[in-house]
Amino acid sequence: MSDSQGKPQTDHFELDDSARIEKALNAGLDAHPENPEMDRRVNRKFDSHILPWLFGIWLFSFIDRSNIGNARIAGLTADLGISTGTSFNIALLVFYIPYILVDVPSNLLVKKLRAGIYLPSLITAWGLVCMCMGFITSFAGLIACRLLLGLFEGGILGGVIIYLAMFYRRHAMMLRNGLFYCAAPLSGAFGGLLASGLAKIEVGGYNRWPWIFFIEGAMTVVFGIICFFFMPDTPAAAGFLTNEEKEWALLRMRVDAGGSTTAAAVEDETFSWYWAKMALKAPQTYFCSFIWFFLLVPLYSFTLFLPSIISGMGYRSTTAQLFTVPPNMAAFVTVLVTAYYSDKVKNRGYFIVMGSILGICGYIMLLAAKTNAVRYAGTFLVAIGVFQGSPMIMGWISNNVAPHYVRAVAVGIVISIANCSAFIGTFIYLQRDSPKYILGHTVSLGALVITVILALAQIAYLKWENAKRDRGERDERLVQENESRLGHRHPNFRYTF
Repeated sequence: MSDSQGKPQTDHFELDDSARIEKALNAGLDAHPENPEMDRRVNRKFDSHILPWLFGIWLFSFIDRSNIGNARIAGLTADLGISTGTSFNIALLVFYIPYILVDVPSNLLVKKLRAGIYLPSLITAWGLVCMCMGFITSFAGLIACRLLLGLFEGGILGGVIIYLAMFYRRHAMMLRNGLFYCAAPLSGAFGGLLASGLAKIEVGGYNRWPWIFFIEGAMTVVFGIICFFFMPDTPAAAGFLTNEEKEWALLRMRVDAGGSTTAAAVEDETFSWYWAKMALKAPQTYFCSFIWFFLLVPLYSFTLFLPSIISGMGYRSTTAQLFTVPPNMAAFVTVLVTAYYSDKVKNRGYFIVMGSILGICGYIMLLAAKTNAVRYAGTFLVAIGVFQGSPMIMGWISNNVAPHYVRAVAVGIVISIANCSAFIGTFIYLQRDSPKYILGHTVSLGALVITVILALAQIAYLKWENAKRDRGERDERLVQENESRLGHRHPNFRYTF
């Protein structure tokens, strides 16, 4: 049975039957049940019915925001008359202005407007904008399209993180973050291959670069429309689960919350400015914000300028496009492997530290090497070092704030602050610095050094706070405050470091 949107209805599992659900949940909570087989079964169903769509959304998100780099070496800047100066960098930068501003409000709308409708709407909208970029004939048109692209893509990352947190336990989140985020480096590989072919098309007066936008935008629109029919809004609305599986999905999330919520399900949680203030006061919100800020400086610049960096080694347009594929494929594999082991050991911070150190080594090679072979090898270390860090940060902040609306606000703040790094990342690789791009490589290296320092500082803070809770030094909160409003400050809640 389906609704008007084609989404499965829950014939026998009515959320209005709150008494029955609450009874089942409370019974389970009192018993602290463990049912590994049920857990695996529910996760398998979520993995097969949710993750492919999130993977595709993130894949097209990165392709459509970074294909301007492929279009650049296919003649975009020459045709628009912006081959010199900083006009191209400005076009990159303006994308991030609306992208940053919409994060928090967009996260608050995910549940209110139904995630299974809202997220597909965003991808369809930015796909249409990407298609329109093929028609631009001026710098002003390019700026307008980049602004609109940032507006519609701005809510997608936070929305996906919040969406995943509705379905998975905290320590099953990292693998799922990795499974969808690995689409980012794959987009670099796939986008490079696709662009090398599309940039050869000359039809109807549109030559080379417009076809990158036409075809990739059309693919995004088609995928977005398909998502409308298959993405459930919440676990309770997942028609592919049995009634027993739905009750277990709700129960395990409440147990996993560690006392941070008393709501029977995410549908029962209501927004309050109290939760927004809790997110704003949490130290981990700002630790993660600035760790990600400095990590994104090399990630964004690498994503946008890798074709230019490789072109600066002396390779022609098509060859440079193809040479972007291997480093991105190496990053794709690394994201999957590190995400898997991060959940295994229940740790995020040390993976960020080790990845940043690898990235530092890569930039040293790019700066100091005299041969193209060594410099190209450096791009591999940068790729595998910086790409795996972003899903770690997403998992880290999602794991360490609760309940739902605290997480929604905190994730939005983290993404908003972190993406301000675009104001640096888009202006450190300037045309005048080619082919060596010493400024860009140096700034990126320094940003990774700061990332290591901040990640180690947050690890120390979280360990310190967990130790105080283990010793019972936060138990007075149960007497002094309303337990249902403690969120992640609850004495039973343990931080993931």
